[in-house]
Amino acid sequence: MKILLRADVDNVGKKGDLVEVADGYARNFLVPRGLAIAATKGTVKQAETMRRAREVREAREREAIETLAGGLRGKTVSVSARAGEAGKLFGSVTATDIADAVHAQLGIDLDRRKLVLPEAIKELGTQEVVLHLYEGVEAEFTVVVEPEG
Repeated sequence: MKILLRADVDNVGKKGDLVEVADGYARNFLVPRGLAIAATKGTVKQAETMRRAREVREAREREAIETLAGGLRGKTVSVSARAGEAGKLFGSVTATDIADAVHAQLGIDLDRRKLVLPEAIKELGTQEVVLHLYEGVEAEFTVVVEPEG
């Protein structure tokens, strides 16, 4: 059955796409939940409008994300943590700690789930951190872990 998606559906397509799915999947799941409508001549035109609106929105979002990434690339953020004499931390520096430090020092709000830490930060020193913002857009910056007090 050919349908027009009214919302993004995992493993099927994005809003505005015309896709072919099993009849039962469309009748019993997608259409009753308002995720899709049956494809007709009128819906094909509606699909094109939805697709254009999505492309414009994604272009604006990508531009804003590129600006954010440019403001973060190459920057250095310092995080204070309690440490022992050998430079080992009591605990570790988490993605939430880094996101809070970026907000406090640079005024940029980050989603901690988009921070890619190669491994847990458990020592004083510098660490390169990657922020995965969007498909193909990443910003790499340095985190300096300093002893508290």
